[in-house]
Amino acid sequence: MPIAHFHLVDRAYTAEQHRELLTAASRCYSEVLDSPMDRVRAFIVRYRPDDVAVAGTTVTDGAPTAPYFTAIVLAGRPASQRQELAARFTDLIVDILGAQRALVRGQIIEVDPANWAIAGTAAATTRAGEIAARAQAVP
Repeated sequence: MPIAHFHLVDRAYTAEQHRELLTAASRCYSEVLDSPMDRVRAFIVRYRPDDVAVAGTTVTDGAPTAPYFTAIVLAGRPASQRQELAARFTDLIVDILGAQRALVRGQIIEVDPANWAIAGTAAATTRAGEIAARAQAVP
């Protein structure tokens, strides 16, 4: 179920940087959440420079690019995992894209397993055993 979106200004980064970010983020997600790689999805969402403003100025008018990410996880993941994921995604953006750390923003979105579908079936049903085990492990 792990899904990541990296919101980036179009043409601010190379295709190689995009590939490296997507690959590294997928590995990171798999490691942090102890999730099989085949469940991980990572996307780059591109915005035209004149469609992005930082501190009230568009990138076209000279504002720096300020990457933003969203990471979706099923509810019940420990706070420590969510915080590690946010920190590591920020590190990837800084290291791979060369973004200024202070400008990077991100959000971990928890989704109720009843509201997430896997192959058309609620994750609450599909992953019932995993979700129950995680719930027992969280203090």
